Amino acid sequence: MTTQAERLPETAPADRAKAKQSLGSRLVERVSGGLISVLLVVVGLFWLVPTIGLLISSLRSPEDLTASGWWKVFSEPSQLTLDSYQKLLQNSDITHSIVNTILITVPATLLVIVIGALAGYAFAWMEFPGRDWWFMGVVGLLVVPVQVALIPIAELFGKIGLFGNILGVILFHVGFGLPFAVFLLRNFFAEIPRELLEAARLDGAGELRLFARVVMPLGGPAIASLGIFQFLWVWNDMLIALVFTDADSQPITVALQTQMRAFADNVDVLAPGAFISMVIPLIVFFAFQRQFVSGVMAGAVK
Repeated sequence: MTTQAERLPETAPADRAKAKQSLGSRLVERVSGGLISVLLVVVGLFWLVPTIGLLISSLRSPEDLTASGWWKVFSEPSQLTLDSYQKLLQNSDITHSIVNTILITVPATLLVIVIGALAGYAFAWMEFPGRDWWFMGVVGLLVVPVQVALIPIAELFGKIGLFGNILGVILFHVGFGLPFAVFLLRNFFAEIPRELLEAARLDGAGELRLFARVVMPLGGPAIASLGIFQFLWVWNDMLIALVFTDADSQPITVALQTQMRAFADNVDVLAPGAFISMVIPLIVFFAFQRQFVSGVMAGAVK
């Protein structure tokens, strides 16, 4: 005959450990979790303050900008106006530089993605002499600073007629963006199951078809991450643009720096121009945020 103690179920180790916790310790755990969330929200808002200030400054008149700080608008909302953006659209230097930035950034990003994906697939799944040594050379290029190549490439572009135009800037960004692209995509493509590729080959798929129909769709997160990185690097670049562009091919970063020389006369153009140059990369990032996070997490797990 079983006793009442024998009929009682045994308490799980986790439940026993939880039962041993005092009421104070459980309250500390819950409060600390809430405090961390509040702290993260405060830090996020703190980092947004410059962006909010720039947006509000771009919506104020030059007189209001010189008279008081941007926070004054909260007590006087009537200061908000779109006149600065209208004047910006009438400034041919700024509008032309925005077009130049797009003409530089989009091709430099797409070329790095396409060439990097092809090279990454070749290094991951194709056999050719010296493959590992070639890949080690690509990895070694990651540590080469941009400043080392400025003068030699400037001399080369001057001899072949690429100095001072958009094509030269694109080629420079592609050249220095490819090592990271090949390294990132090769490591991601190498994690694709070999059985999947072999099954596609048995179905008659060639290398190009296999790359386009199997590898590229599976590598979407890594490609999106690479695209965001490359787009941000090229869009926000000023050093290379200062060296390799002239007045007709300069991007928005150089145009804003040029406008700074006459700050008192162009203060109403600088704020909206700076905000536009900042908000476009943000739009691109948030548009591909889900794929970017997936690519980063996949790389972390692998």
